[in-house]
Amino acid sequence: MEHKVIDAQDVVIRFTGDSGDGMQLTGTLFADASALYGNEISTFPDYPAEIRAPQGTVSGVSGFQVHVGQANVKTPGDLADVLVSMNPAALMANAKFAKPGGSIILDQDSFDEQGLEKAGFKTMDPVKELQLEDYNVIWAPITSLTKESLKDSGLDPKSIVRCKNIFTLGMCYFMFSRPLNFTEDYLKKKFAKKPDLIAPNIKVLNDGYNYAHNTHAIGNTYTIEPAKLEPGTYRSISGNQATAWGLMAASEKSGRPLFAGSYPITPATAILEELAVHKELGVVTMQCEDEIAGICTSIGAAYAGSMAVTTTSGPGLSLKSEAMGLACMTELPLVIVDVQRSGPSTGIPTKTEQTDLDQALYGRNGECPIMVMCARTPSDCFRAAYYAGKFAMEHMMPVIFLSEGYLGNGNEPWKIPSMKDYPDIKPPIVTKCDGKFKPYERDPKTFVRNWALPGTPGLEHRVGGLEKSPAGPLSSDPENHARMVAARAAKVAVMADFIPALETIGEKEGDILLVGFGGTFGHLYTATTQLLKEGKKVGFAEFDYINPLPKNTAEVFKKFKKILVCELNCGQFADYLRAKLPQFKYEQFNKVEGQPFMVHEIVEAVKNLK
Repeated sequence: MEHKVIDAQDVVIRFTGDSGDGMQLTGTLFADASALYGNEISTFPDYPAEIRAPQGTVSGVSGFQVHVGQANVKTPGDLADVLVSMNPAALMANAKFAKPGGSIILDQDSFDEQGLEKAGFKTMDPVKELQLEDYNVIWAPITSLTKESLKDSGLDPKSIVRCKNIFTLGMCYFMFSRPLNFTEDYLKKKFAKKPDLIAPNIKVLNDGYNYAHNTHAIGNTYTIEPAKLEPGTYRSISGNQATAWGLMAASEKSGRPLFAGSYPITPATAILEELAVHKELGVVTMQCEDEIAGICTSIGAAYAGSMAVTTTSGPGLSLKSEAMGLACMTELPLVIVDVQRSGPSTGIPTKTEQTDLDQALYGRNGECPIMVMCARTPSDCFRAAYYAGKFAMEHMMPVIFLSEGYLGNGNEPWKIPSMKDYPDIKPPIVTKCDGKFKPYERDPKTFVRNWALPGTPGLEHRVGGLEKSPAGPLSSDPENHARMVAARAAKVAVMADFIPALETIGEKEGDILLVGFGGTFGHLYTATTQLLKEGKKVGFAEFDYINPLPKNTAEVFKKFKKILVCELNCGQFADYLRAKLPQFKYEQFNKVEGQPFMVHEIVEAVKNLK
């Protein structure tokens, strides 16, 4: 077979295997090597939903997709140029994600009768059964070759087999012209305390590379030139890590210590874990016994003068609902991070969705409006978390920051910002008072009350879940209750004066406006770019702020003939827009499969719009 080196603008590779095959590490190392090489990347880890699914079954398949390119990599890609499947179950579950005519690398050793039967194949020919004859299927005895590579390493047989993912990684490095030195350096650091593991892992990585170089099955290799990025210092960052750093940055800017009270829950746990390792920055974390305790400890910390945070996902947000009402009633600053997952109930806890929007907007008793905002990309979680902290503290109210599993677990390059480019945060802390302190006396323009820290002489006061009067005492007076309800609502509504105007990407007026919020940004942006190249008069509006909506929303909407709202739920944002701006007609494109949009799905939805 004639060897060709293809200069590609971008490629997508999807690593799949059993949950014990190390696919998350393999994908992460490939992504990191590409990022360090200078490419733009976007990743999508796809974890199994069961903690201990039976080995070799479809429900136990773990996947990691990475999109590598020279420029404008906004999504993990639709279909994979190369699909790696370490066992039959991985092929069964992921063959649909392989690009027509692409390459599929299979571990030949795992495709025995038992493995095929356990994966649900009805024949001994998976290629024919899945109609993959037109693909470049590469049968490689990966397990056998790994054993041969490490037979003199001194490792036990189980440890040797566990290295087959590194062998596979070496094969992929050859196929995509990736340098080995970044991963070799990683292995040296990872096993610094177990030096006996360094040499075997580096050897099997190189042996995988050399095997791919020498076999005739891999006819073509690809080069992806480094991206032309703005000057600066970059790092790869996940959405959950960016969220934690944004919260810490807000804490530092405000001068208030950060307290996070949370209960571990997929996929939000990594935020608490990241915060917990930064005690040197004054961060205090508390892993509570349940979701209710998590938010209640944070409310107590807010009362004591901390920048307070609680993190969760959908089921946990519902458990926190009563305490969110308490935070609203007491008017204390609190950031509630909800990394959304597929529900209801436990649902598919490792899969992504945008199905908590209604809960964030309305999931409390009484008249209890709360500001709701979101992030666009994994790295954008830093900005969103920072501003959630800023708005919560400066406006003395709870703020819900909606993230998603796709954002929280995904990685992308992030240009580390200079904090001088971020605005100051000035909480309305009061240290003295002329006369008797009135804790619910407000700024007439922003409706913000002062923040009096416990122990400040002359500023003693009570807070709690019972209705208060502006002066502080409990009140069941009907007219006072109406005034206080109106004031709390006005404080959220006036935030429209503090958030950016809605911007349109692509056409500023035309036939169709694509509308989205949160993690659908990259897919909608890419779809818009593709449609514009095809001559379609399409614009795209991404909502970073949902309650309140940007003040110019109606202005933007009226410039387009049709509005197509795209979201990973059954139409919650579309219904919200109908309630807020009923003068417009909203078309919907919804997906509720626990998976992100694919760009081609959005493009087809636009073209099919009548």
